[in-house]
Amino acid sequence: MKKLVIFLIFLLCISGCTKKEETETIVKEETENVIEEEDADDFKVLVICFSLKGEQYNVGVIDEGNTYIVSLMIADHFDADYVLIQPNKEYPDTYKELTEVAKEEQNENARPTYWNPIPDPQSYDLIFIGAPVWWGDWPMIMYTVFENNDFSGKTLVPFCTHEGSGLSGFDKKLQDACPDSTVLKGLAIRGSDAQNKRDDTKKVVEDFLKESGY
Repeated sequence: MKKLVIFLIFLLCISGCTKKEETETIVKEETENVIEEEDADDFKVLVICFSLKGEQYNVGVIDEGNTYIVSLMIADHFDADYVLIQPNKEYPDTYKELTEVAKEEQNENARPTYWNPIPDPQSYDLIFIGAPVWWGDWPMIMYTVFENNDFSGKTLVPFCTHEGSGLSGFDKKLQDACPDSTVLKGLAIRGSDAQNKRDDTKKVVEDFLKESGY
């Protein structure tokens, strides 16, 4: 873990600060003002990611998921703890079939399960949560993650990979799913860039983290 302590001030309860944009701005300013080189053990970061290999849109058959690539860049920046969500039921390897299953899960408001444990979110100061955009939303398995873990009082940063949809409201949907947490500005990266332009993608990730005060 790099030597870094960021004292985050939880601002959601401050009287008069009711707009999400105002909260994000103040959190960012306070974060930037108090970054110090200290004992990194006092500041713990967790990265949670869902990402699939196989055939994916615009990149063909891949050995590393698009979002997985981005998630490792974030984790490496902080030397963070890391979890890659492992579904109990395997998803199809072909893109067309995968989209059909993803749409079916969304229509049914399904909660697919996963088998690997996630560390207690309450043990972390900052948590990055990422996934590919599926039909304009988080994959439904991520809602299982949101509901099965206690993110209350935690600072969350969403990130995603996409092929034109951008962040797709990941931040708002994460806030709705975890209303007692503080959700900050998210990061969206094209999956094809993550896969084929890794140096450029790494710079985008580093610039985002720097601009966010990390």
